[in-house]
Amino acid sequence: MTNFILIGLCIIAGMLFRRSKLLPPDAHKGINAWIIYLALPAVSLHYIPHIRWTTELLLPVAGPIVIWLGAWIYIRLYASANKLPKPMEGGLKLVTGLSNTSFVGFPLIGAWFGEQFTGIAIITDQVTFFLLATAGIIVAMNSSDGHTLKPRVLVKKLFSFPPFIGCMAALILPNFISLEPLDPLFVKMAGTVGPLALFSIGLQLQFNGWRDELKHISVALLYKLAIAPLLVLSVALLLGIKGDVAHITVFEAAMPTLLTSGIIAEQYQLQSKTCNLVIGIGIVLSFITTAAWYFIINALL
Repeated sequence: MTNFILIGLCIIAGMLFRRSKLLPPDAHKGINAWIIYLALPAVSLHYIPHIRWTTELLLPVAGPIVIWLGAWIYIRLYASANKLPKPMEGGLKLVTGLSNTSFVGFPLIGAWFGEQFTGIAIITDQVTFFLLATAGIIVAMNSSDGHTLKPRVLVKKLFSFPPFIGCMAALILPNFISLEPLDPLFVKMAGTVGPLALFSIGLQLQFNGWRDELKHISVALLYKLAIAPLLVLSVALLLGIKGDVAHITVFEAAMPTLLTSGIIAEQYQLQSKTCNLVIGIGIVLSFITTAAWYFIINALL
């Protein structure tokens, strides 16, 4: 119960701080910098060295890929049927195909399953980022006017992203040196992800103009909050994978849209207003839908 109170408290506090103007409009950027550059790498360095690698862990690798491919087909069909312009189609692909596996995913996993399962979620999170830095940027560039695809840019974005560097360090360094003396430090830093990420989300939540975009929002959220986890659940059942790995992978698939998708949509002028509404409304609705998916997961897996 404490975790759920913390989740609500942090988001509401962020919304109240934004409305009261006690913080600058871009205060969330400083918070996000701490999370991205320090806290998320610490999560990797704390959990990944303790993971026992099995073939079942291919499921959290495959989950984000299944979601991305499904979203690409889903939005392509929707865009074709409704004759959507390329920027709108590209923006909708970003907000349906990429899940918020860390900022929202980690706190909710801690609340529903326990923080000891964050190690499984990290695998899903790193694959999600890899898709954002490669397939996501490709879609953004191809959907935007005035941008050309540059492989050098993709490689630079991938290998300069601190959580990715932290993940690689967590996989490689334990083979040569012990990280155990630093583990208490990693635990303390990793513990800041949940409260600060949720507070940052509260600072950014906005819903102005949602009625004008209701059709696109509904289509995107139907996939993100219902169809995407259903696809990953089907894969788990088809492969006969059950237990903790399947639980966490499907639950991560039920997360709302990755916040960075909105940033990419704005950077490449892909109907960022619609994309940000999908992100904001999806985060609020996800606290209800993920609760439903928790019980579905436990019943079927």
